[in-house]
Amino acid sequence: MISSLHGTVLYTSSDHVVVDVGGVGFSVAVPADVAHTATVGERLRLHTSLIVREDALSLYGFAERDELEIFGLLISVTGVGPKSALGVLSHLTVDQIAEAVTAEDDAPFRRVSGIGPKTAKLIVVQLAGKVHPTGPASKPAAGTGSDVVAQVTAALVGLGWSEKVAAEAAAQTAEEASEAERSAVAPLLRRTLALLGPARV
Repeated sequence: MISSLHGTVLYTSSDHVVVDVGGVGFSVAVPADVAHTATVGERLRLHTSLIVREDALSLYGFAERDELEIFGLLISVTGVGPKSALGVLSHLTVDQIAEAVTAEDDAPFRRVSGIGPKTAKLIVVQLAGKVHPTGPASKPAAGTGSDVVAQVTAALVGLGWSEKVAAEAAAQTAEEASEAERSAVAPLLRRTLALLGPARV
């Protein structure tokens, strides 16, 4: 079992990275935020799950251990395969998933491509009691300007970014921005767009 990889990024796409570990290139399916932030030539550590099928071996990788654990729970749900589980983790953070399950709200899952209404309900039912929110739905968005961060996130989603990527980028930018920049949507949105670069669609 390949449980983690640590190596140099050789290639990135919208949903895959190739990581060179000791001269061997591993192709790893990853969530959108990992694919976006991975940079060719830089080091990358991933927590991984090797999915074995009769006709293929597929490797899925995540930046955080809790994402890997949620991935394992998702693929245990009837009707949720590895690609669909990866889609969920490309659009929702671990806490957003836990909050939706705790609230018995299947709407966030229905918005993920490949997840139908029946499967969304099954996710909520079968993950009940197995996941628990640990903090804000997005990563800390600075003590001031949280409403601005939310507006920037919404604007980015409207421009085509997934909610997860948008929320994390807006939060990161807010942490690095000055207080003046955090207090207005336009400057914070400009900084966040500069961080994100061209959308990978």
